[in-house]
Amino acid sequence: MPTLNKIRSALAGAMGRGSHSSRSTTAPSDPVQRLLRSAITAFFALDGFLFAGWVVRIPAIKEQTGASPSALGLALLGVSAGGVITMMLTGRLCHRFGNHVVTVASAGLLSVSVALPPLTHSAVSLGLVLLVFGAAYGGVNVAMNAAAVDLIAALRRPVMPSFHAAFSLGGMSGAALGGLLAGQLTPTRHLLLLTVAGLCVTAVAGRTLLKHRAPLPVPAADTADPHAEQPPQARTLTGRARRPVLVLGLIAMCTAYGEGALADWSALHLADDLGAGPALAAAGYSVFALAMTAGRLSGTAMLERLGQSRALVAGGLTACAGMLLGALAPTVWLVLTGFVITGLGLANLFPIAIARAGVLAGPSGVAAASTLGYGGMLLGPVAIGFLAEWFSLTAALTTVALLAAVAAAVARVVRDTGAH
Repeated sequence: MPTLNKIRSALAGAMGRGSHSSRSTTAPSDPVQRLLRSAITAFFALDGFLFAGWVVRIPAIKEQTGASPSALGLALLGVSAGGVITMMLTGRLCHRFGNHVVTVASAGLLSVSVALPPLTHSAVSLGLVLLVFGAAYGGVNVAMNAAAVDLIAALRRPVMPSFHAAFSLGGMSGAALGGLLAGQLTPTRHLLLLTVAGLCVTAVAGRTLLKHRAPLPVPAADTADPHAEQPPQARTLTGRARRPVLVLGLIAMCTAYGEGALADWSALHLADDLGAGPALAAAGYSVFALAMTAGRLSGTAMLERLGQSRALVAGGLTACAGMLLGALAPTVWLVLTGFVITGLGLANLFPIAIARAGVLAGPSGVAAASTLGYGGMLLGPVAIGFLAEWFSLTAALTTVALLAAVAAAVARVVRDTGAH
């Protein structure tokens, strides 16, 4: 109980400071801030677009490599290992070189590495190239989230869901394009086109990030107070911030597990368990990403109305109910409905957790919570693969509902009693 009270107090203190700041006078809209917001949004969208483009071709690459479900799960562990190892290192790189530089470099590597999986012909070689892909994926996610936290501190509004809405929109677009191209292009040609597109976006959006430094927070009325809140880039993952950041990372892990599972296994569930065709199977992740986008576009308004605690609990419970339907329903359309409900429920849980971790501990907090969160996203497909081998894919997908309920329970236990 003492530990729990400390965590609750730290989270409540952070929310209290945020509420105080929101009442302070903000600076007029800054053209540089608008440019930075557009550029960071572009990187979020690119991240989702490239990742979805890869995942919708997993069935074809699985057939190409001849991998069993468990072997495919082990190959996907390459993404997990590369991402998790890189994330904490990226936090240090952001402190040294800046969030903007690391974002651009990681996005370039991600764009190149997405073309590698279809060049493999065994589970082992697939796992090795996915290690590179995962490293780039982990790096860009930590860096761009840290850049977003810096910008949010200057904007003084909880707009993190809008950045993650761009990720979901990119994922939806990438999955939809993949479904359209599945019968027209080989995975090799399709993913090579994604490389070209990714490098173009990185070059255009990267110019803005490299040209402008991270914005400074708008001064509050009480900045003369020596105890006033530090800007995000000045905070570190030490002392009082460590435990609440880990709790936020746990919430992110439980919910991101569902994102990873649906990204990698929704198409196979629809195709293998329900007999859906390639285009309809690819629509599984598309409707999920569309629901995530809709939920995140309304996320800022929801946070301002409900507060973080209520949003986390409601989202976790909604995702739990949706995924039970998505995993257990006997028809394609009911499953797709379940995926939509799941997407709406999960939409804002990860952005809330990552943004709050950044407020508490800067890039180090983002890196720590992201390591747990994206670890869940990347390890989830591996766990689903083994569970599908031992039981069934239907049974394996129910673990998404279970962990969404765990996230809601954790959020309830450490709820911020000052949020409204």
